[in-house]
Amino acid sequence: MADKSFGLKQVNLIGASGTPRIESPNNLNINATNVAISTDMSVGGNITVGGSVGLGTTTTAGRNAGVGTAVGTMIYNSTNNIGEIYTPTGWQAFGDNSVFSATGGTLDTTSRSGFNIHTFTDPGTFTVSSGTKSIEVLIVGGGGGGGGHNTGGGGGAGALIFKSNYPVSPGDYTVTRGGGGAGGAPGGNNGSKGANSVFGDLTAEGGGFGGKGVTSTPNASPGGPGGSGGGGGGDDTAGPYPGGTGNAASGGTGGSASPDSGFGNPGGAGNVPAEAGGGGGAGGAGVLGSTSGNGGPGLAYSINGTSVTRAGGGGGGANSGAGTGGPGGGGDGAAGNPAPAAGAGTPLTGSGGGGAGGFGTPHPGGAGGSGIVIIAYPTA
Repeated sequence: MADKSFGLKQVNLIGASGTPRIESPNNLNINATNVAISTDMSVGGNITVGGSVGLGTTTTAGRNAGVGTAVGTMIYNSTNNIGEIYTPTGWQAFGDNSVFSATGGTLDTTSRSGFNIHTFTDPGTFTVSSGTKSIEVLIVGGGGGGGGHNTGGGGGAGALIFKSNYPVSPGDYTVTRGGGGAGGAPGGNNGSKGANSVFGDLTAEGGGFGGKGVTSTPNASPGGPGGSGGGGGGDDTAGPYPGGTGNAASGGTGGSASPDSGFGNPGGAGNVPAEAGGGGGAGGAGVLGSTSGNGGPGLAYSINGTSVTRAGGGGGGANSGAGTGGPGGGGDGAAGNPAPAAGAGTPLTGSGGGGAGGFGTPHPGGAGGSGIVIIAYPTA
């Protein structure tokens, strides 16, 4: 018998007991622009698809709040740009980007539950060998050195960059950990600017230098610009000497995402008589030298599982009553005759060094603290 074709506009299966069936001893072809199934469908055998299959799209928050967790449920997660399937152990990625693998720095898998943490205390490379991911990254430039001689300004902190959702894919990402700037020499020298820290296309500028200070002669120096600016030097007979400009953005709060320039603030001005300004910090400006030029505060982040404050400004030096370093590792300024050594910025915080202090014998400024780069991402 020859094949025959016929047309149907609608078939309603009603009033039947059991489950209605459509059977064919051979292939059953359905050729339509769209085939819509408005309820659940169970397939006892295999499905072969010649075109594409679409998955429902949601975010991580939507997935956790509203998507059923039956084993085998599949979604496209637009937060991480990956397909995911729910397994007996939770959500797992699948497809070409199913396994994210990265190396570089010092790997920590225990300090923050459910996260891998890569810490770079030296220059290196973050290499993604497979998969894609949205990572957290914290980048702090090296802190500026405090001003030397007498009553030197505090060094500025390096800029602090934090990104909570930075996308990475297979390839190499250059990492530069900026060193802290040297403290100014006792012969009447400014401190040195801190070096930049870099991850990929993000650069955290080093902190500005603290201006040199003097007594009895009006030739102190302003603080230098940087991620956060250095404090101006103090002088007995002239002033004020302005603090350096903070080139990074002001207004940062702990734990918040930063603009690409990071967070930073200006240094405080040096004042008369012989009171140097504090260096700026990521969380606030350095203080004008008066009775003390304190360093600006840093900002706290918990990227490695513990809240740590970094990028504090260095305190300004003085004849008496020197400024204290800003919270987050800023070095204390020095005072008195003979004056103690100015405090260095804490290593790996990007904090500014303290300014030289006292009168009589000149003293060096404190060195800035080295910067740091930390990367964290979820393991699932």
